[in-house]
Amino acid sequence: MEKFLSRKRYVLIFLLPALLVYIFTVMLPIGWSSVYSFYNWDGISPMRFAGFDNYVKMFTEDDVFWQVFKNNIVFTIVNVLLQVSVGLFIAVLLTKITKGREIFQTLYFAPVVLSTVALVQIFQNVFSVNPVGMLNYALSWFYPSFLDSEWLSDPDRSLMITAIAEGYKFAAVYMVIFYSALIGISEEVVEAAKMDGAHGWKLYRYIKLPMIKGIIFTSIVLVLNGSLKSFDIPYLLTYGGPGTSSELVATYMYKQAFSSMYYGYGSAIAVFIAIECFLLVGLVMQIFQMKKDD
Repeated sequence: MEKFLSRKRYVLIFLLPALLVYIFTVMLPIGWSSVYSFYNWDGISPMRFAGFDNYVKMFTEDDVFWQVFKNNIVFTIVNVLLQVSVGLFIAVLLTKITKGREIFQTLYFAPVVLSTVALVQIFQNVFSVNPVGMLNYALSWFYPSFLDSEWLSDPDRSLMITAIAEGYKFAAVYMVIFYSALIGISEEVVEAAKMDGAHGWKLYRYIKLPMIKGIIFTSIVLVLNGSLKSFDIPYLLTYGGPGTSSELVATYMYKQAFSSMYYGYGSAIAVFIAIECFLLVGLVMQIFQMKKDD
């Protein structure tokens, strides 16, 4: 095997199927979207070349676009903090559990395998006002006024709840990643650290967490990339409302292209999402590399 893998020709043969799938499912759609972004088209009438008009409209004329862009930044920050921190916290707890660990792992991972539609339905029931949802019912034991408290229809709360729903679904993915990294640390290193006086929190702060910082960084990049183009949970949970308070760039792009039938403008927003992901992930990777070199 080493003999074959040492030859670039055989490596390319192994990579070719995945590369073809990537080209046809990612690069080709991005290319077509880039072409459509220079046209005005409603999907029925002939396409009319518009040059950079769609991009000019997006950056200088569309105030809603900048509002949803700000929403997406807040949504992304909350998800990075939530998914990485919760995933890491649960992973550390799992390393401390000796009995019934598999049961806890299954329970924590359940939201990941749960259908997005079912998860959204659960959140809608939890935050419901009429009928009274579980959250309002529980809070009303302490403050009866919470029986009529709005959550999903409150412009000041809807975005945060949407971010929490997204984080709740995917935090367990990073729990698995962090748990695998933590149990993969050599026992010899751990025992040597304990002999030097590192116990409890110090053991994680000075030994274990620094040893998996590459995994933590990779997870941050994955959360960034996923949050910037998140669509299904925000769309199903609040439909971007009320107003545009929980609208994200991806849901706004979908509405422009498939609801308002502005395919050219929707394609321009789609190209913006792709470029935004590449630039931000590249910037974060560059910052991490600089810190690594230091």
